[in-house]
Order: sequence, then structure tokens, then C-alpha cells
Amino acid sequence: MQLRKTLLVGLVASVLLAGCSSEQDTIVMSPLPEVTSQFTPETVWDKSVGDGVGKYYSHLSPAWEGSSVYAADRNGLVKALDTDSGVEIWSVNLAEKTGFLSANIPAMLSGGLTVSGEHVYVGTERGTLIALNANDGEIAWTANAGGEVLSRPEVSDGLVLVHTGNGLLQAFDTASGEQRWSLNLDTPSLSVRGESAPAVAMGAAFVGGDNGRVSAVMLGQGQIIWQQRISQTTGTTEISRLNDVDMTPVVADGRVYAIAYNGNLVAMDMRSGQILWKRDFGSVNELVLDGESLYVVDQDDNVYGLRAADGVTMWSQDKLLHRNLSAPEIFNGYLVVGDGEGYLHWLDTSNGQFVAQNKLNSSGILSRPSIAGDKLMVQARDGRLYLLRR
Repeated sequence: MQLRKTLLVGLVASVLLAGCSSEQDTIVMSPLPEVTSQFTPETVWDKSVGDGVGKYYSHLSPAWEGSSVYAADRNGLVKALDTDSGVEIWSVNLAEKTGFLSANIPAMLSGGLTVSGEHVYVGTERGTLIALNANDGEIAWTANAGGEVLSRPEVSDGLVLVHTGNGLLQAFDTASGEQRWSLNLDTPSLSVRGESAPAVAMGAAFVGGDNGRVSAVMLGQGQIIWQQRISQTTGTTEISRLNDVDMTPVVADGRVYAIAYNGNLVAMDMRSGQILWKRDFGSVNELVLDGESLYVVDQDDNVYGLRAADGVTMWSQDKLLHRNLSAPEIFNGYLVVGDGEGYLHWLDTSNGQFVAQNKLNSSGILSRPSIAGDKLMVQARDGRLYLLRR
């Protein structure tokens, strides 16, 4: 007998949304697809990194640079591990110490780690941006971000950019943590929990907003170059009127690709913001651009392969509906997504068919798999970090 699991939108809303809990539609998770695996991914090593994000909706994700990977848990534990062996290089706990007999106050790390140059950057739900020394984990500086840092910091041109839950896009000096500029983007009273991390190209930062717009901002001064609305609030219920752009825009070949929750997938001209094509897809997940193909996991967990030039669908995969998929990643020529039961699904990029399936961790996979050299890096909800090889 197939095990069928149900999920209430009301429960999802309590995690994803700020203040919306009245709608009670039942959603059924698709059963695990039967897959004859053409290969078995090899786990090079796996290590525990604290308690992960647990039950919280948080895309706290690891980072890689050279011989080290960096991972954290929500409470404040941050570790640097050797990429090849998993041996711990250093460990630091950013939780606030309260006394000998009292429990520490969690740091509430969120969004994801970013490593650049001499520092590892991470934000918190308490509104703090933290820079750690990459070589030993010591705190280099902290800065007040003015709101929850729910997305991964972005580093470019001597600046650390963060996008906060109250709509602030801010730039801090990488060396000192001094704030260089701050821009207030419109934020509606109700939104999906999460924020777009900015993408940087050609001296500009491209960022999505909770108002259904994508903004291009001058990196040096924080001035808006253009804004383009890609989603309209047309629904009759609170959830259907959400139109956040929570993913990081993809910038390539003079185009900006972005997708909104309950909205559209669009390609825009990078210089003017003019929409070149759009499709009726909605999602909060990151997109993957690989050559001339664009890959999408929509808000119902359909997976699509599209032609980047005009948005035409090349293939679709509907066997993973409502399995709480992660954002996709391309690894060794395969499209890889994680799901809420802890499985990795490997798809053929040419037709969307399953080529392999493996279970990593029963706590589930929320954060997007990412590349660490010749390995795939995946962190489960319970904090366990896996490095895989095909």
C-alpha cells in the first residue's frame, strides 16, 4: 500500500507566511517515484553540523571555496571542514552565552553562508550581519542590518549586500562592516517568508522584492536604475494574492531571468528591464541556467526544462508533485533536486526522465544542493552535511 502524506496549506502558511492562517485546502504529497537507478552516487563523507534548521523554514546553506567547506546550524554553530576528507578545521559557536546554568540564546543564523576572500559572511534573524575570519572562525566584525537577514549575503566590489525581511537592500564594507548605503524597497504587509539575494553584474545589483518587482540598483551608490513588475496581485484569497520574488535573479548574456510566487517566469533586458518573454509559472525556488536551457521547480513541485531564448517548454516532470522540493542544481550533467523526505532525484537534462534516486537523510532536504569542486554538497534539515561524487 502506498504511503500517502497530506499537508495543510494552513500549516504551510504558519511557516512560510507572516500572518495568514485561515485557508485550509488539503494537498497530497505524491508517492515516491519508482526509479531504476543507472548509477549510485558515492558519499565521499558526511559530518554532523549541530542541529541544522530543524522544523524552521530556513534556507541556511553551506558554502565552498578551495580546500574548505563552511556550514552552520540555526543555533549558531559554524564549522570549516576539509573538502576532501571532512576533517574539522575549526568550529565556533555564535550563540549568546548567558551563564553557567542557563541555556545559550540561539544566534538564529539564516539565509546561508557566503565565503569571499578572507571572510565568511552570515546573517541572522535578529538583524545582524556577521563576518568571520575564514582561516580560524574568529569574528572579524558585526553590523546591524536593520531587519531579519533571510537571504544569503552577496559580495562584490568590496561590498557585502544583504536583503532584509523588512525590504532593506544594504551594502556594507567587506573590511570594516561600515554601512555604505541603504535602499528601502516596498514591502507589503503579507509576504512569503524569505527574501531574494541580489545578483551582481556590470556594476549593478539585481534583486527581487515582496511587491512582485525586480529592481536593478547601482552598486556604488545604491540608486535604482530600473524596476519591473513581473507579478500582479489578482487572487481572491490572501495566499493567492502573494506575489513575492524571493529567488536570486539569474543574469547572463544581457538578460535577467526571474520568477515570482503566484506570478510569472520572465526574461528581461538587463539594461532596461523590458520584458522579452514571460511564462505563467510561479515559484520561490532558485532557477538554474545551463547553456541554452533554463530549469524550474514551480510552486507545486513540477519540474520543467525550458529554452532560455524564448521560454518554450522542452519537457516537464510531474512525478514529484508536492514533495517539498529544493531548488535544482546541475551536477555532472544531471539536474538534481532534494525533497522533504530526504531523497535526491537525478534527472536527465535532455528529457526530464529519472536516471537515479538515493536517500540521504530522513529529516528532509530544504536547502538547494550546491557544487564543491568535483563534489555535490547537500545539508539536511538536521544539520548533517554530505559531500557526494558521481
